[in-house]
Amino acid sequence: MKQGARSSATAGTPRTPHVQEAAAAVPEPRVPPQGTPPAARGEHTHSETPIPGPRPVVQRASVRGQILDALRTALVTGELAPGAVYSAPALGDRFGVSATPVREAMQQLALEGAVEVVPNRGFRVVERGARDLAELAEVRALIEVPVMLRLAHAVPAERWAEMRPLAEATVRAAATGCRATYAESDRTFHRAVLSLAGNAQLVRIADDLHRRAQWPLTGPARTPGRGHADLLADASEHTALLDALIARDLEVVRALVDEHFAGAH
Repeated sequence: MKQGARSSATAGTPRTPHVQEAAAAVPEPRVPPQGTPPAARGEHTHSETPIPGPRPVVQRASVRGQILDALRTALVTGELAPGAVYSAPALGDRFGVSATPVREAMQQLALEGAVEVVPNRGFRVVERGARDLAELAEVRALIEVPVMLRLAHAVPAERWAEMRPLAEATVRAAATGCRATYAESDRTFHRAVLSLAGNAQLVRIADDLHRRAQWPLTGPARTPGRGHADLLADASEHTALLDALIARDLEVVRALVDEHFAGAH
């Protein structure tokens, strides 16, 4: 609506000085870039359940990136429950920041498929079942298994030995029993292995699929969280895989890789 039309439409409505001053301070709305999901502005928070736990300390530098990392962690741990709706103002209060960086981070998660926009309410965490996880595991296997088998033939043993600290880091992370800690170390190991292929697009796509596979399930297949035993078993496959790669035992490599992705669902 043009300025003249807006002024004429409101000319007959008297305003108090305070209302006029507040109205003058409101900036013009910013048009989001093309392809950005619609912002869930005007979210209602009066009936929203407060998010438990202590308020994290967020540094002001790169606030959006820190909020995005924190939200991804909350997704993996289940703190942001599948099917629940969260408003940007409420999440902003949780992190001690304004709603703007939270809304921008949630829009990024919407692009990644983790949440969906609910007009005038906020963002709903996407619900996934066992079939979704199985499909992700299948796609990941189609991408990563051939690459790992090719690398097993081409990469010298000393390069694989350099990966040992990353594999051991996954074991230490698994021992904590924290899904978020293990999820990050797990993806770090897989990224390092796939990076040996020299294909940045491959690493990016595989990491995105890996991240999606780490979101919790809902429905009958839902579990409250992977325990120490499950995480340690998954991590031990990393060290066993490196042992086989260093020894150039390709049959064991193939069996371990197949088992690793079969266990992903």
